[in-house]
Amino acid sequence: MTVQGLVDWRGRPVSRKWHGGVRATLFLHVPVVLVNTANIANVMNIVGYLHGTMHMGIASASTAATNFIGAMCMLSLVGAFISDSYIKRFHTMLIFGPLEVLGYGLLAFQAHNQSLRPPQCDINKENNSCVPVHGFNFVLLNIGLYTVTFGEGCLRACIASLGGDQFDNDDPVEQRQKISYFNWFTFSISLGGFLGLIFIVWVENNKGWDIGFAVCALLVLIGLIVAACGFPFYRNQIPAGSPLTQILQVFVAAYKKKNLPLTDYKETEEVAKGSTAGLEVFARTRGFQFLDKATIDNGEKGDWSLCSTSQVEEIKIILRMLPIFLSSTIGYLPFPLLMSFTVQQGGTMNTQLGKIHISPASLFIIPITFQMVTLVIYDQAVVPLLRKLTGHPGGITHLQRIGIGFIFATFSTAVAALVETKRKKVAIEHGLIDSSTGVPMSVFWLGLQFFFLGIIDVTSFVGLLEFFYSEASMRMKSLGTSIFFCILGLSAWLASFLINVVNKATRNGEGMGWLDGSNLNKSHLDRFYWLLSIAGLLSFLNYAYWAYKYEYRYDPRIVAEDKEKSSQSDAI
Repeated sequence: MTVQGLVDWRGRPVSRKWHGGVRATLFLHVPVVLVNTANIANVMNIVGYLHGTMHMGIASASTAATNFIGAMCMLSLVGAFISDSYIKRFHTMLIFGPLEVLGYGLLAFQAHNQSLRPPQCDINKENNSCVPVHGFNFVLLNIGLYTVTFGEGCLRACIASLGGDQFDNDDPVEQRQKISYFNWFTFSISLGGFLGLIFIVWVENNKGWDIGFAVCALLVLIGLIVAACGFPFYRNQIPAGSPLTQILQVFVAAYKKKNLPLTDYKETEEVAKGSTAGLEVFARTRGFQFLDKATIDNGEKGDWSLCSTSQVEEIKIILRMLPIFLSSTIGYLPFPLLMSFTVQQGGTMNTQLGKIHISPASLFIIPITFQMVTLVIYDQAVVPLLRKLTGHPGGITHLQRIGIGFIFATFSTAVAALVETKRKKVAIEHGLIDSSTGVPMSVFWLGLQFFFLGIIDVTSFVGLLEFFYSEASMRMKSLGTSIFFCILGLSAWLASFLINVVNKATRNGEGMGWLDGSNLNKSHLDRFYWLLSIAGLLSFLNYAYWAYKYEYRYDPRIVAEDKEKSSQSDAI
């Protein structure tokens, strides 16, 4: 049996027996693990490199780190646009993925050559004498960082969507496998992070940043080779032209006919015939009637004057998801800030576990381990139980899963505020307010806020990824996936903006804001965390309102019900 609208690597119709399914996704899980072994380790540890080696201040290093995270996510739009418009997702990965290898190579080259770095200096003891990176070296640093982000962005947009393409949503068995795929996709990310925070962070902190970046380049390269080996088994979506162009065409055509009345609507031949060239077709829905005017035939021809019903409905899908996108961006805001500042908190604390020195960045092993264990339990035990109770293939809806994560985001910032208050109190009691390190308080006090961060990833991360992929139309799947990553990127950039705003708003006569300077003991990170907690609660209420109003494009329970009815009819 063939799967409509998908082709193999030679452009021939695919067969369920030979193409797609769990077997094909195994070739994608391996690069997800290897690439995230490199990326998550550096996302967590890059602040230490920027602050300790490149001698940036705390706020500058945190801003640069969050910008790095944000760009890595936002540039997924480029990969989505290319793969949805011009070339297959698999080919997009092979063409642009090597740029990530090049980026890590540039960073390794700079870290290896002393002339390309600031003079050696212990910034924790000589805060005022260390020269920060500047000039050509600063430019080279950013070229390396953002070459990594560009390659990774293209990979992110394509690899998740390519995996989703391996399952047919109209088949109840493959539908459940697809839901399980996104859980295991997240597990692969977590496993990569687990390995990276143990191995890569240790290499970077003990053997040198140059060796660490070089190992990252090698891991990404191996991951791309493994993904390439799966080419005979992939189901490939045929690019259907630029979705952005089609979006503009609908708005332009609707604007041209803004003064025309919306007459009685007749189903077009497109809807009557069903899917054309394997693409979805849609009947007219209520809402956004001003866009329906793009389908009025007033004698003008051409793509910019007359649009199909399906084109209009695809735009409506995006517009309906927009409130979820915006409210989720704000709801995810605490995540990048906690990731960045928790590492800096850990750097001031006692990081000894017996005779073993624990890097603050490696503390993220705690939430990642929790994520992996919870994802397995959730996928294998919780989902089947909830599926029986609710009839939903995923146990609960995507939006419910997202909301649970946002509730825990509020808890995590509140816990972080309490821990930071305790840390500063200990520093004051021991006369360490002027010191940047040595606070006699175990770094494992930070474990609880990491625990809540793990819950956010298990719930909101997977929920958002599934939601935007499943709700996007067939020819905009990569764009739907990139919209999810844009939430992560925008929240990271919004975090940088919030840091600057808070600093400007809280500077006293000495010119010091809550988060200014390189000494965390003199900052007011605890107050900032409380601010985030209040903002998180308000953002959750905002999200809950829009999630309650949202209507899913289709009810996935119908697929299983129709299949059961069909089986019963065949038996009769």
